[in-house]
Amino acid sequence: MKHFNQDLDMEGKVIIISAPSGAGKTSIVRHLLATGLPLAFSVSATSRPKRESETDAKDYYFITAEEFKSKIQAGDFLEWQEVYKDQYYGSLKSEIERIWSTGKHVLFDVDVVGGLNIKKEYGARAMAIFVKPPHKEVLKERLCCRGTEDSASLEKRMAKAEYELSFEHEFDKVIVNDCLKTAQQETEALVKQFLNL
Repeated sequence: MKHFNQDLDMEGKVIIISAPSGAGKTSIVRHLLATGLPLAFSVSATSRPKRESETDAKDYYFITAEEFKSKIQAGDFLEWQEVYKDQYYGSLKSEIERIWSTGKHVLFDVDVVGGLNIKKEYGARAMAIFVKPPHKEVLKERLCCRGTEDSASLEKRMAKAEYELSFEHEFDKVIVNDCLKTAQQETEALVKQFLNL
């Protein structure tokens, strides 16, 4: 195994935050990045349309479905998923190497199946955290409040969330996001412990 920073004599680690859509994983990831911990966000690639509030290469690498498929063929992804028809999401191998080369640990904000695939790849070098809402109704409420879902896409997301909640026992740690501040603090404590800080 190669060292990602010889001066620190330690290997790069991977922190995976996964959750059903609307459970609060992105808010937890933003908190972790603001703590000053030696973490860098792994920007995923997606073929879904960019939302108004999003920035290319910061929130996602926005590419076409055709570009995505050619990167799959080239073996450029650590993991990828066709989440909905022609809506791909994936983690580029080059992102992990880029982050480790800066002496930081990789922080992932990925869907549940993607998170488990990354955990399999890195084993003990990775900690997979599952964020879940206290109740499914809370999840539905949060998705409705976003104002980004119509009734058909809300139904689709809720069905997917139901499926994703069945994987929680496969993760290293589970955080119940009832109160966001508490969930952020609990996650930060787990990360510090994992990184021996």
